[in-house]
Amino acid sequence: MHHVGLTPLLLASAATMGFLSLTTIALTLLSATHFFAPATAIADGNCTRSVHFDPREATIDDVHRAIELKGVTCREIVQSYIDRIQAYDDQGPALNAVWIVNPYALDYADEMDEAIMQRNGSMLGPLYCVPVLLKDNYDTFDMHTTASSLALRDAQPAEDAPSVARLRAAGAIVLGKTNLQEYAAASGVSNSSLAGQVKNPYDLTRTPGGSSGGTGAAVAASFSVFGTGTDTVNSIRSPASANSLVGYRPSRGLSTRAGIVPVSTTQDAIGPIARTVRDAAIAGAVMNGYDPLDNVTALGYGHFESDYTKYLSQLPALSSLRIGIVDGLLSRATDNETMPVNVIMNATIAQFEAAGAEIVHIQDPVFNITTLASNYDVQIYEYAALMDEYLSRPNYIARYHSFEALYQSGEWDQVVLGSFFGQAATNNMSTPAYVQKLAAIEQLKIKVATYFADQNLDVMIYPQQQRFVVPIANNNGQTGRNGLLAALIGAPVIDIPMGFSNATESAPRGIPVGLEVMGTQFADGKVFGIAGALEGVLRARKAPLSTWEMV
Repeated sequence: MHHVGLTPLLLASAATMGFLSLTTIALTLLSATHFFAPATAIADGNCTRSVHFDPREATIDDVHRAIELKGVTCREIVQSYIDRIQAYDDQGPALNAVWIVNPYALDYADEMDEAIMQRNGSMLGPLYCVPVLLKDNYDTFDMHTTASSLALRDAQPAEDAPSVARLRAAGAIVLGKTNLQEYAAASGVSNSSLAGQVKNPYDLTRTPGGSSGGTGAAVAASFSVFGTGTDTVNSIRSPASANSLVGYRPSRGLSTRAGIVPVSTTQDAIGPIARTVRDAAIAGAVMNGYDPLDNVTALGYGHFESDYTKYLSQLPALSSLRIGIVDGLLSRATDNETMPVNVIMNATIAQFEAAGAEIVHIQDPVFNITTLASNYDVQIYEYAALMDEYLSRPNYIARYHSFEALYQSGEWDQVVLGSFFGQAATNNMSTPAYVQKLAAIEQLKIKVATYFADQNLDVMIYPQQQRFVVPIANNNGQTGRNGLLAALIGAPVIDIPMGFSNATESAPRGIPVGLEVMGTQFADGKVFGIAGALEGVLRARKAPLSTWEMV
């Protein structure tokens, strides 16, 4: 079941084309009531499912080929994804990945079909008619932005996040919004007070990673072509790893965080989660860009690129690469949840060596996830001030307008978030430990850069998770995730599918395991090229069987 409310039309064209006046939209938002309805509520009674387009594993290029070469309409494409959400998110395996389905998605598709017919040879955006699901901590002017929390269940931003505006301007169809680990904080299992637990489509007894687990499960199940995530420590790459996907966290300064429910100004980033490196490259280039509402993006000036796919047109030969293995981010445990990850990682290294790559082992005690979390992570110091700023914005409609008020409401998962919120309430950016950790982060950046320079490395690699994603019944959160290193130093990093464990009764294809490919700051294009080359060697992506049948 999905919370269905007023959802995206093309704002710019809604007024000019006579669809809805802006006044009507605003009045409807203010008077909207909450109700739950199945995804079928959004289907047009006159629309029949397309027999021309198979959404399973479809890429951006597949969507465009279907329109240009096969005469498939945008409406048919969008309907095909709506049908899958209805069949597999509400019913069957009931993944619970999608929270809000856009009841006007088909109207939006009709507008796109009209634009396609009338373009007279003019170019459409790079994402035209591509259905996209947004993590529900991205602001949208015409949908609630809840962060999957009861406290924000009817929160309404005044406008789109700049990144959402960029996606719409590129022609994307915002199909809806996904469930997440509440506030994208404290745990990586994608459970929340508002929407409940997301299931992993590869093993319905396990979590999908997090915090962007709803997006990860949805993209893996082909509920959209790609989706969006946010990442403070692991949260784009963890669900990418757990769902055999590609997750891109850009260099700090390339992506705006404005209009996103915040966690940490030092560590937050946004990016796409997709099924291929190419789709992540196309989406990432659209999402990146300067934004005066996030002054950190000024650091990206001179480094923004409009097309990362050029790095995929002629992939580097592995024989030309020096690849660093961060040994400290591999677990030496021998339990059944950890050993298979090491087996897959060792086989991956062997494949790269066989293809000619030169492997360099990096051994440094600082590259230990427990050490990094203890000595460098600054989320708890920045959180309260950032939330105060987000909640107190002009024209923002919500029950609570400060972190303290939200905290005292208790309308959030107190078991999972209690410790994190408590620490955030008693620490701030004046705390001496915060200043010390910021200084330590700068030294960590230099240390990593020195390894790249001294060893002449192209990338560093390591498993995203040292162990499998945890079973749903585990209330202790996900341990052994390695994403913090890149998050702290602001380096570009792409998670790609690395392999699967042996199949079991609950995981008929095995449990996915992902590989992080990390480069130096602002070398995002180079990292895309190398990730594409490694993807071609591994060819590890498999679709989940729980949602494979055609709808």
